[in-house]
Parts: sequence; C-alpha cells; structure tokens
Amino acid sequence: MRINKKILLVTILCGVSVFAQSFIQKHDDEKAKNLKVLPKDISGKELHEIMRGYSMALGVRCNFCHVSEQVEGQEKPKFDFASDNKPEKTIARDMMKMTAAINEKYIGKMVGGDHTLEQITCVTCHMGRKTPIITVDSLKKPQ
Repeated sequence: MRINKKILLVTILCGVSVFAQSFIQKHDDEKAKNLKVLPKDISGKELHEIMRGYSMALGVRCNFCHVSEQVEGQEKPKFDFASDNKPEKTIARDMMKMTAAINEKYIGKMVGGDHTLEQITCVTCHMGRKTPIITVDSLKKPQ
C-alpha cells in the first residue's frame, strides 16, 4: 500500500504541474486588445519584447504610455493596456507609423557602400530619453 500512496502522490503532483503550466501558457498567449499599429495576431512574447525595446529606447516604464493604478496590498500597479486615455500612447502609435514610413520610403532605398543602411528605430532619435534629441546642443560633449 505504501508504494501506491507514493505513486498517487507523484501522479497528483504531475497533474498539478501540467495544469499550472497550461494555465501560464494560456495567459502568456492571451491576445492583446486595441492594437492599431502592431499586428493583431502578434504573440504575447513578441509584444512584450517590442514594448521592452520601446521602454529602453525612451528610458521610461510601462506607465509612461499605459494607464495604471496602484492597488492597495500589491507591489506592482494594475495596468489597462487597452485604454487610449493617455496621449503618449497616441503619440507612440504615430511615431511607430513615422518610423516604418521612413524605413520603407527612404532608408530601404539607400545603399551605403557595399551594404544597405540599417533601419532607424526609436533609439535612433531618443537615445534613452523621453523626447527625441533634435539639436547638436543636446548631445553630450566629448571629454
């Protein structure tokens, strides 16, 4: 009987593990809502990587573009990623369209020496700042 209890325990633990894994994957693959520029069929992982890139390029956190509220008793804020209530989100969408247009219409047609020039991204102009660097005076002085 003792072996049967161990087998039963291992079986239950495996079942719980499989259930937990499927629950995690289900939420990771949950479809984003209110996508207007990014593809509607983008995976959760791809979307997270893109948003992380934007965050790093502008030196900001998620709440810069997304509505968030602090929930009592929780360390992390609750986000409403679908909301369009922050103007920064609209600006970000316009900047995404602008960057894609520049890359397609201009950069994609330029050839520099033996290779095609790289595409521009947010960091090209923002360099880790909320607003793009638009003058030489904004650059760090050489030491």
